[in-house]
Amino acid sequence: MAAVFLVTLYEYLPLFYITVVFVCFLVTSGLVLGWFGLGVPVILRNSEETESSTRVLKKQMRQVKNPFGLEILHPATASVTKGLTLTPDCLEDCILTCYWGCSVQKLHEALQKHVYCFRIKTPQALEDALYSQYLYKQQYFIKKNEKEEKYCQLPEDAQVVDFGPVPRSRYPLVALLTLADEEDREIYDIISMVAVIHIPDESYRLSCRILYQYLLLAQGQYHDLKQLFMSANSTAPPSSNTSPGESSTDRSLLEKVGLAEDEAEVHEENSKDCVVCQNGTVNWVLLPCRHACLCDACIRYFQQCPMCRQFVQESFPLCSKKEQDEDATTHV
Repeated sequence: MAAVFLVTLYEYLPLFYITVVFVCFLVTSGLVLGWFGLGVPVILRNSEETESSTRVLKKQMRQVKNPFGLEILHPATASVTKGLTLTPDCLEDCILTCYWGCSVQKLHEALQKHVYCFRIKTPQALEDALYSQYLYKQQYFIKKNEKEEKYCQLPEDAQVVDFGPVPRSRYPLVALLTLADEEDREIYDIISMVAVIHIPDESYRLSCRILYQYLLLAQGQYHDLKQLFMSANSTAPPSSNTSPGESSTDRSLLEKVGLAEDEAEVHEENSKDCVVCQNGTVNWVLLPCRHACLCDACIRYFQQCPMCRQFVQESFPLCSKKEQDEDATTHV
């Protein structure tokens, strides 16, 4: 019996080897698929395959109406000694309170108190949280839907020409916008807005601008507003605040390096088109890089931002499909 078995094994030895190799292949394939999932590993993927097998998480967004708006008028002329002009634009009657030389530490402690202790709904609530750690205060009443220019300036007897070298212990100016009527505070989720404004002085001549904007919610949260980055072909036309002299100087510098273009060509490139297909309208914001550069059709093909190559963790649309359809119907 043993002799018959040995003879049979000798006759079918090549088939035995083939079977062993096939079983090893199946085991290896199972381990690879179990490790990488059902998708093909990136290393083995065809370079011509464009659609990503891993979907980027779509962040659930909730639309909230912000009753506050704030703009710096003529930022090029603003300074600590000359002051600056602010233009609030609010949906309801509001109170604008400006704190000159506000303590950096006390301001951020006040934001934490809004979360854990009490809500900053009024200027008095912020003053209590700051413990009067500011140099000078100005307050204005802002009427509903009226863009009123408000001039803010430190008094001459304050004798402040700068706020010291960087890093500073005080912000040059902190502007607080709060709802004037108590009934409005029950309607809106956003009850206050804090804007940290840099103003050039003798020590730090960076142009006047809003550094941070914090939206304070009635539920006890606060959100830091961040700027979205659009593609180069969606750049807005130059601001009307720019003087003709500055525009000509900038253009001469561009001409020296060969980057100047005709105005007609610049205006043609102001369309907000997708950077990939150049056809669809930009609608998706990628996080954490905050680049808004993809349309609805191209968003599903990218795990990395096409602008900066950073991996995309989340994304959210600027407007829903329903809003796009309604907007298209309106234009028709």
